[in-house]
Amino acid sequence: MNAVPVPPPTEPVFQLHRGTAPLLISLPHDGSRIPEPIAARMVESARRAPDTDWHVSRLYAFARELGASILVPHYSRYVVDLNRPPDDTSLYPGQNTTGLCPAVQFSGEAVYLEGQAPQPEEVAERVERYWRPYHDTLVAELDRIRGEHGRAVLWEGHSIRGELPFLFEGRLPDLNLGTAAGKSCLPELQAGLERALGAQTDYDWVANGRFKGGYITRQYGDPEIGVQAVQLELSQRNYMDEDSFAYDEAKAARLQPLLEALLRVALDSQAA
Repeated sequence: MNAVPVPPPTEPVFQLHRGTAPLLISLPHDGSRIPEPIAARMVESARRAPDTDWHVSRLYAFARELGASILVPHYSRYVVDLNRPPDDTSLYPGQNTTGLCPAVQFSGEAVYLEGQAPQPEEVAERVERYWRPYHDTLVAELDRIRGEHGRAVLWEGHSIRGELPFLFEGRLPDLNLGTAAGKSCLPELQAGLERALGAQTDYDWVANGRFKGGYITRQYGDPEIGVQAVQLELSQRNYMDEDSFAYDEAKAARLQPLLEALLRVALDSQAA
């Protein structure tokens, strides 16, 4: 198959709100835009970008008042998954998952029409045009925060449909905390987050269960240099309608105080 030209971004790849606190919230799957030349090669169901972490930037918008920096992409994970390594090494060996330029939806259905999935040359070009600018900015912002405060906490905000048999059995807990099995943050921070989660009874939760933290959490969380990273995977049923993708103001308002409590724990944590 001949190489397919990768369309250049028609707008900025991401938006960065620069805050004043030692906290960076990264929302790598919030984007839903798919360039038309790519969308034209997809099956109809994939063109809706169903595996988007819908509305997480809206859900976390309150964090600006806490002084957080917030990094939000514009393009879909179907263009390139910002939370996967550039060499596409599996983050969960032996389990069903999706890749750097996903060819399979979370439902198990194909993303592309037959014969239209991107080949290695196209994947590499998507990495350069869409993936690398996000990561370069993330690293620069962490460096800025650490330079100003002597420490930084990277909060990876994610969400997913609560039941996806292709990816996991049964019902996913409401809140899924991931710290790369304790490697991406100090024990004190993880313990503080678990105390905050355990102090409430509205939502069930798990730490380092099915979702232990993706590439960003694992790559940039380095407590020894003063950068701690935490991923929180939310079940979407708690703030939106999973079928229509509509935001639910009442559900979101009920959830946001707990999210704020967790972010305050992160802000109060002390780096090594």
